[in-house]
Amino acid sequence: MGTGDKKLKSNVAKMHLGILGGTFDPIHLGHLSIAEEAVKRLDLGKVIFIPAGQPWLKLNRMITSAEHRKKMIELAISGKPFFELSTVEVERSGPSYTVDTLRDLQRKLGGKAKFFLILGWDSLNELPGWHNPVELLKLCRLVAFTRPGSAPPNLEALEASVPGIKRSTVLLDIEPIDISSTDIRMRVAKGLPVSGLVPYEVEKYIREHNLYR
Repeated sequence: MGTGDKKLKSNVAKMHLGILGGTFDPIHLGHLSIAEEAVKRLDLGKVIFIPAGQPWLKLNRMITSAEHRKKMIELAISGKPFFELSTVEVERSGPSYTVDTLRDLQRKLGGKAKFFLILGWDSLNELPGWHNPVELLKLCRLVAFTRPGSAPPNLEALEASVPGIKRSTVLLDIEPIDISSTDIRMRVAKGLPVSGLVPYEVEKYIREHNLYR
């Protein structure tokens, strides 16, 4: 059981939990804003941030070490009681599949929690290509938020590929947040500032550990 998981198991009782996964390379203010909106609008007990170990959709790109990415998440969510870190994916060998992660969390929590998987419109549109999407819908509800440049999901079309997705999805219409980890890495590599894009402590950590150079 990873960092935060022991505490998570001890204080969950039939709680609605948001699940926000990703490489978080690095975590940025957009991630935090989306999580905050989900907590408020869906009355979630917590949002669990889950950094990917070996994301199967990004096998062709070098990913910053899990230790650095975990530490940046810890810094970003410090002092925020509704946010928590789980290392369930970085501790598992092989590609990271969301359906396996949710199964792991269900086992750890004894089936007490109801999961809300938070993802962008773009990811929802790609769901038919995910690993075992029909099984995924048995484990959670989907919460899809607005992404800059992404078309609104066509739930009718997605239903034909992933039966049950229409009734399992909540569309969270929020002001698009045009911040990307890719852009942050590029800015750091060019020596440009990233203040206003990541929390101050994360910016400091990136600088001190010479990340993305």
